[in-house]
Amino acid sequence: MKELRFDQDAIEWLKDFENRLQLTLYIAYLEARRGGKRSTMDEQMFELNADENLKLLRKDILAKTYRPSRSTAHIIYNPVIREIFAATFRDRVVHHLIFDTVYDWWDKRFITDAYSCRVGKGTLFGIRRLDYHIRSVSHNYAKKAYVAKLDIQGYFMSLPRQRLYEQAIWGLDQQFAGKKDTREYELMRFLWYQTIFDDPIHGVRKKGRLSGWDELPSSKSLFGQPAGKGIVIGNLTSQLLSNIYLDQLDRFVTYDLGYKHYGRYVDDFYIVASEEELPQLKKDIRAIEEFLKLRQLTLHPKKRMLTESSKGIPFLGAVVYNNHIVPGRRLKKNTKIACREVMMGIRDENSIASYLGHAKYLKSTKMLEEAFQEIGWEYNI
Repeated sequence: MKELRFDQDAIEWLKDFENRLQLTLYIAYLEARRGGKRSTMDEQMFELNADENLKLLRKDILAKTYRPSRSTAHIIYNPVIREIFAATFRDRVVHHLIFDTVYDWWDKRFITDAYSCRVGKGTLFGIRRLDYHIRSVSHNYAKKAYVAKLDIQGYFMSLPRQRLYEQAIWGLDQQFAGKKDTREYELMRFLWYQTIFDDPIHGVRKKGRLSGWDELPSSKSLFGQPAGKGIVIGNLTSQLLSNIYLDQLDRFVTYDLGYKHYGRYVDDFYIVASEEELPQLKKDIRAIEEFLKLRQLTLHPKKRMLTESSKGIPFLGAVVYNNHIVPGRRLKKNTKIACREVMMGIRDENSIASYLGHAKYLKSTKMLEEAFQEIGWEYNI
C-alpha cells in the first residue's frame, strides 16, 4: 500500500485509538470494494451510506457486539466441483481489517517457498520455484532429481477451529509482545475468535441449483463435517489461515527434516531430493504423515507421487520437466473457456491477461494459438 502522509492535525487526530480504528476500517472498506463484485446488491446497499455503516461497524467492534452475518452458499464446477460460501460485504471489510493488521508479521515468518495468498508470489512464482529447485538438486540436469508431490485430503474441511484459533492467537501474542494491554490487541483477539468460530452453515442461504450438493462428496462440504471442523473456502481470512496452520509443516520439513528444496501452495506441496537422499525421503514421507495426523490432517491417499523430475511434475496448472515447463490440461481447458467467454461478451478482453502472462514463462504458444483460433483471433504475440 502506498505510504500515507499526515499533517499535524491528522497526527493529533490519530492519537485517539477509535479514530485510528475508523481510518483502518475505511482502508479495509476500499480494499473490499476493489476485491469484490461491485454489482452485488449487498455491496451497493453498504455503499449508499458507507460513512454511517463504517461508524456502526466500528461501534460494534469496540463494544464487542460484532457477529458475522449469515453467508450465502453455492456450488461451482470449474476447475472442479466445490462449495463456495460468500460472506456479506460488511464481513469482508472485517476480513480486510484483520488481514491488514496481522499479514506483515506473518509474512515475515513464513518461509520463502510458501506461495499462496502472499504479495509478490502466487501460482506462477510457485511454478518457477519448483523449476529452480529441480535445477539446483540436479546440478542443471546433470544428475537425477526426485520429486515427492503430496496433498492434504479435504484440507479446508478438516481444519480444527480450536487449534487454528490457538495458532492465530500465538502469532498475535508474538506480534504484540509487550503490548498485550492495548485495545488493538484485545479487539484483534476478539475478531479472530468471531471469525474462526463462526459456524458458516448456521442460517446459510443456498443459492443456485440445490441438486449440486448431491453431487458434492460430503468430505468436500462443510455440511458434512462434525462440529468445530472446517472453514469456508474463499474468504481472505481463510486464505491467510490456511498458511498460518501449515506454517508448522513448512518448518518441520525445512528445519527439522532438513530439506532445502521444498515448496507449498495451500495444501499442495513438494520436496525435491537427490538420488542419494531418496531412501531417507521415503522414510520422511511417513514422518510427515504422522506429523499431520497429530494436527488432525491426512495426506490424500490418491494424490501422492514420487518420481524422477525428467518425467514431468504437475504443479499449479503446469507440468515442470527438466529444462522446460508446459501448461497442464486444466490450464489449457481454462484458457479455451476464458477465450470463449470473451467472445460471448461474458468476460472483458483484459481478463485473459493472466493467460498471456503464463505464456511468457511456459511453452504455451501452441495452447494460445489453438484457443485463439477457436474464436477467430490471430495469435501473433
